[in-house]
Amino acid sequence: MKSWLKILLRIVSVLIILVILTWLAGAFYISRNKKEILSSILEQLNKNLNGKITATSMEPTLLKSFPGVSVSLNGVLLRDSLWSQHKHDLLKAQDIDVSLNVLSLIVGNVNINQIAINDASVYLYTDSSGYSNTSIFKTKPKTEKKSSTKSTALEIKKIDFNKVNLIVDNKKRFKLFNFNIDQIQGRMKYPDSGWTGKIKLKTQVNSFAFNTRKGSFLKDKSLEGTLSAHYSKAQDAVILDPEVLNIGGHPFKIGAKIDLGKSAFAISIAVDDILFRDVALLLSPNISSKLLKFGIEKPISIRGNIIDDGSGKYGDPLIKVGITVRDNVISIPAGKLTAANFDGSFTNQDTVGGIIGDENSAIKFHKLTAKYFNAPLKIDTFTVTNLARPIATGLVTSQFPLSNLNNSLGTQDFEFKNGTADLRLYCKADIDNFQFTKPVVSGKIKIADADILYVPRKLHLVKSALNINFDQNDLSIQNGHFQLGKSELNVSCNIANFANLYYTDPDKILVNLKMHSPQLYLNEFLPFLGPRTTKKKSSSGNSMKAASKELSNVLEVSKMNINLTVGKAIYDKFLAKNLVADISLRGEGIYFNKISVAHAGGTLALNGNIIQEPSSNSFKISSKISHVSVKDFFYSFDNFGQNTITNKNLKGYLSSLVNISGRISHTGKILPRSINGKVVFNLNNAALVNFDPMVKVGKFAFPNRNLSNVEIKNLDGTLNIRGDKVEISPMLINSSAINFNVKGTYALGNGTDVALDIPLRNPKGDENLTNKEKREARMKGIVLHLKAIDDDKGGIKIRWNKDHD
Repeated sequence: MKSWLKILLRIVSVLIILVILTWLAGAFYISRNKKEILSSILEQLNKNLNGKITATSMEPTLLKSFPGVSVSLNGVLLRDSLWSQHKHDLLKAQDIDVSLNVLSLIVGNVNINQIAINDASVYLYTDSSGYSNTSIFKTKPKTEKKSSTKSTALEIKKIDFNKVNLIVDNKKRFKLFNFNIDQIQGRMKYPDSGWTGKIKLKTQVNSFAFNTRKGSFLKDKSLEGTLSAHYSKAQDAVILDPEVLNIGGHPFKIGAKIDLGKSAFAISIAVDDILFRDVALLLSPNISSKLLKFGIEKPISIRGNIIDDGSGKYGDPLIKVGITVRDNVISIPAGKLTAANFDGSFTNQDTVGGIIGDENSAIKFHKLTAKYFNAPLKIDTFTVTNLARPIATGLVTSQFPLSNLNNSLGTQDFEFKNGTADLRLYCKADIDNFQFTKPVVSGKIKIADADILYVPRKLHLVKSALNINFDQNDLSIQNGHFQLGKSELNVSCNIANFANLYYTDPDKILVNLKMHSPQLYLNEFLPFLGPRTTKKKSSSGNSMKAASKELSNVLEVSKMNINLTVGKAIYDKFLAKNLVADISLRGEGIYFNKISVAHAGGTLALNGNIIQEPSSNSFKISSKISHVSVKDFFYSFDNFGQNTITNKNLKGYLSSLVNISGRISHTGKILPRSINGKVVFNLNNAALVNFDPMVKVGKFAFPNRNLSNVEIKNLDGTLNIRGDKVEISPMLINSSAINFNVKGTYALGNGTDVALDIPLRNPKGDENLTNKEKREARMKGIVLHLKAIDDDKGGIKIRWNKDHD
């Protein structure tokens, strides 16, 4: 062995022996001087305390910190001077291990290298007046002269906390932080600027409440990681460099600055590839309960800051959060946004310098693009402000084919085959339980070349186009064009206060609709005669389905005034020209306020209503008929549901006042024997052709006269209709073949009883007489008193009227 190596080994051996001897000397010293050393340790620990730290006993633990020596302090209590008032121990530990510098012991000082706290509780308490038990820690006066000797202030080079419950309870500012610390290990250095440390942390969060009235952040979450911290004397602040900290098993990059002088702090947070739900569950219940009404399927990135200026002015800290979402699926109360991209932000101080809290909070979405039920949306900025009473605002634009909506509406009420929609809307709305209410909308929706089937009414509209304009609460439709079968309609309308009433009182919506058509085939609108069903607002979880049902409900229960002009209107055999109508749709009724039309060479004006009912519809009509061809008139109305007097039996012109009621089927047919009312009429230049009762009278009494074509120059009469019976008021009928008086009841079924007083005198002989002479001669001579009644075969028979007047 070389000589230099032998020398080196001897030196090392001597040093080891020296260390062992020193350690043994220290251990022996501690064993022999436990009380004195405990007193010295407590004295040093109490130097800078405005209170007292006590321990019940001390035992050496020689091998724990070799080559240093260590002692275990048992039953340690740290109490401030006002403990007797608030009863909260700042520190209560079953066991505190203190590692001592051996050389310092030999020279009579106690220097602490390491302190380990086990099975302990730390309670930092601040009462409602602002007093804190942390006032136990004294600070040196700023005027104190710098000592020429090295400071004897407590400097611990290594800390080790195990099974420690840490509570920070601030009653004045409603803060509560409660941690179950499994382990905190750290190494400390003490340069002139302060101290630095590397701290390994593993703990469980019981409470992390900045405002106990609103709940805790990080509730029941684990925290694990390593923090780099340093204390700056100049700033009187602890600074945590950004490091990765696992929160609830997910890596977060956390940095912070804690201003000890102002009791202020600022925390920065960054996390990537985390699920939105996992983030929401880290927040306090007042926030998470709202956020969990939304969902984001794929992981997102978040950046945030939490800042507390220490003033306690607003209770809550300032929170600013940014979120990045790319190609994601967003669940909202009104459905889902697919292929979503946006940058989002949240702050609880939207107005700089304003209060911090829900009233001044804002959620903003920037450059949002997505598909909403297959309709592409683009929103430059969408903002929700005042989360105490949320208000949403944003400019929404979209262009899409209407067919995209077929599998998205959640209802079968509408079916779209063709057409496009182009919308640009600025919206402002209250949010009540995350549903839009009281919306204010401005902008336009343009629909072109649409093919729409409205299933509940079986209305198929083709070649449809319209411009929908929103002016805040009002809505208008311009340049509307629809084709229903062979009917064409040009439409415009105005709806005042539409946005408010849509959500609150849809039955109060009044649509003022103007319609013009070159031609209408009225039978194509018969679906409107079916009953209008009132639907309750849906509370279904499928919000789009609920919204579609709500729209269908609004269409059914809203009121509508229609101003209609039509060049030509056709219904089965009915043909009218120059139709002008004022019609209202209200509740279950169709009300004809005023209708005028040119028909059968004359004019027809009417008003009335149709009330829609499940089996059939009831109607009331008041009509004025002026100089219409009676033949064409009866033909157009299908002989009014009877076949005794038909258009084939009539000629001439009719003027009449009609007040009738009855029932009409959902297919537009008048139900037989349902009509009741009164008809006052005038026939001019008329003829009764092949009218069976008249022909039978002729065969019975006037075989030589032509009663198959009875001409009547003028006839006034009144008919009272009671179901299947027509009551004929007394009429004097002067005709080319016979003059007679008639009255009684004509029945469409059984019950015919018509009295006929027929003079045998031939009226042709009276053609040259004056009217007065005609009236005087009318009933002269032989008069037949006959009665028309039912026969046994369901027809009519004529017999003598023995009971005539």
